[in-house]
Amino acid sequence: MSQRAENYTKRKTRAMIWFSIVALFGCLSAARPAKGQTKQPEAFRPPAVPLVTHDPYFSVWSTTDLLTASWPKHWTGANMAMSGLLRIDGHAFRFMGPGPSRVPAMTQRSLAVLPTRTIYEFEASGVQLTVTFLSPVIPTDIQLFARPASYVTFTTHSTDDASHRVWLYFDCSAEWVVNAPSDPVEWSRLKLGDVTALSFGSQHQPVLERAGDDVRIDWGHLYIVAPPGEASGQVVTSDRARGTFADTGALPDSDDLRMPRPANDDWPVLAFSFDFGELSESPVSRWLALAYDDEYSIEFFERKLRPAWRAPGVSAAELLRAALRDYPVISQRAQAFDDELMSDLRAAGGEEYAQLAALAFRQAAAAHKLARDVDGTPLLFAKENFSGGFIGTVDVIYPCSPFFLFFNPHLLEAQLRPVLEYASLPRWPFAYAPHDLGMYPKADGQLYGGGEKSDENQMPVEETANMLLMIAGIAKAEGNANFATPYWNLLTRWAKYLQEKGFDPENQLSTDDFAGHLAHNANLSIKAILGLGAYAQLCRLSGRAKEADDIRHLAEGMSAKWVTAAADGDHYSLAFDKPGTWSQKYNLVWDNLLGLNLFDPAVARREVAFYLAKQNRYGLPLDSRKTYTKLDWILWTATLADSRADFEALVAPAYRFANETPSRVPLTDWYDTLTAKQQAFQARSVVGGIFVKLLADPAMWKKWAGRAEPR
Repeated sequence: MSQRAENYTKRKTRAMIWFSIVALFGCLSAARPAKGQTKQPEAFRPPAVPLVTHDPYFSVWSTTDLLTASWPKHWTGANMAMSGLLRIDGHAFRFMGPGPSRVPAMTQRSLAVLPTRTIYEFEASGVQLTVTFLSPVIPTDIQLFARPASYVTFTTHSTDDASHRVWLYFDCSAEWVVNAPSDPVEWSRLKLGDVTALSFGSQHQPVLERAGDDVRIDWGHLYIVAPPGEASGQVVTSDRARGTFADTGALPDSDDLRMPRPANDDWPVLAFSFDFGELSESPVSRWLALAYDDEYSIEFFERKLRPAWRAPGVSAAELLRAALRDYPVISQRAQAFDDELMSDLRAAGGEEYAQLAALAFRQAAAAHKLARDVDGTPLLFAKENFSGGFIGTVDVIYPCSPFFLFFNPHLLEAQLRPVLEYASLPRWPFAYAPHDLGMYPKADGQLYGGGEKSDENQMPVEETANMLLMIAGIAKAEGNANFATPYWNLLTRWAKYLQEKGFDPENQLSTDDFAGHLAHNANLSIKAILGLGAYAQLCRLSGRAKEADDIRHLAEGMSAKWVTAAADGDHYSLAFDKPGTWSQKYNLVWDNLLGLNLFDPAVARREVAFYLAKQNRYGLPLDSRKTYTKLDWILWTATLADSRADFEALVAPAYRFANETPSRVPLTDWYDTLTAKQQAFQARSVVGGIFVKLLADPAMWKKWAGRAEPR
């Protein structure tokens, strides 16, 4: 069993029992979009719904069809409770969370998941309530992408030609700021002129002390703030706050709340109430912002890095002021962003493809943390969620790279720069690229596969070719090789390694390490050949014409040899020495994306025709050995298709998986194609690979990447 899968099994039994229980809750009623809301396929039911999504710690989801059926949760499955009540003409109803149980739930009429927004629609007693969760992680704007502030907007109106007296209640529990519910918390108020923010933080504030996979943040502070004059706020215990509001429409006093106290000691909450007055048919909206200031985000070779938004002199107060000030503009920008992106996704791959990508968007973004080095350089770190907890894993950056290449290549630079700096140090002893930088949030050196001390369980060809392909992707997007230049000696060393070891890989791991070691891996060989082609392309862009010609000629010879070595009748084999086998040749997609043209297009056509006959109900297996698959690789493989019909035929079972899987977790990328059940992994950034289809349209890629802001 691989290291990633072994790490996961320690949590799997507990997590899967819990997720099986929550999957028993009721089904979502037929989708009916609100006015101005993009319509989605009526049958779509996300396995988990993004609510507040910014980074690996500030990431909260709903894992049931109905928002009232369970508490919202961190992607690991730990509760991060939010509660919502609406009091209509003196009668209380729930729209979020399962309590108080004596309060009936509103009828949930629809759910829409868009790239930056999740929109629920509820109805009760002649009143419609639309709740919009907005996390404006727009990658083209690095400052906005880095800002850890989400919004929840409540819009109500009468539906029965009568007026109604309406109040609304919202709270967040102290679970948001601790790793375990028994950890002690404190609360505070922060005055911002004429508004006051409420805040929770852990008592002990162990900044950057805890590293690992199935963990939550236990330092920094959660803040909630509403615009001036629109809400009252209080810090009270949950039962008292919710019960008092349900009975009276007001919040209780918090004078008797003793702090510090464990988060599970009567469950203290940051509670807010809004008075909507007398409602008519005209919609009335209220909103609030949730923000998290972690103060320090990442440890990078023993030095603590600030989050990217926290420039010198910028504090939580400035974060909150900006969130309040910018809401009207951000709200409009997010809607325009969602509308345009959904239109482009549909044009590229159809409605089901667009829905998968919309669900993947915030998950891909929220598996990263953007920090700044001591000189202000942005550095972006991915967490390998629920597959080891590593930080800066190259074969996790690689499948997600289409997301950043498409929207903002500067953010891919920010991911690769720490890896390149690490590999340039004398402490990295190998001729190939590293696998990771450590255990999140501590990027202090590789831990996977023996780290810097052993090459037995490394991924030499995998990571080396990954790096060259991604750097060439940046060069294609930017039209130059400037990013590569400072690291040229390192890239040359890696290219030489692929020349010697890449065509016929030894018995080693690839990114699909859960499948174990494999010698003569045909798909890995494709990656090495294309990696050399990418290096030749970088040589040409940097004025090294002779070297570009030589390496290009070498790669062309390898590709011709590959076609013969991997040929197996009507397809190409899993490994050169294994006739009668097959595998997804997803790495081949870079031949077209980068314009390398090293392989005859007939290779992809033959493979796609073969794959179409090998699909199961929930997708194309990864290879002939097992029935499991990888969601990201299915989309890469589908992008090899010449025709829109073949692309959609390969995507349709993957969409069916997302819609029908019993594994109610943020989108897993490793699942069984017969049962749709999660094998392992969840909430990983690799689903950003779904956006690879957009890179296949050069004009669309140029349009979006051209909007990117570098810093």
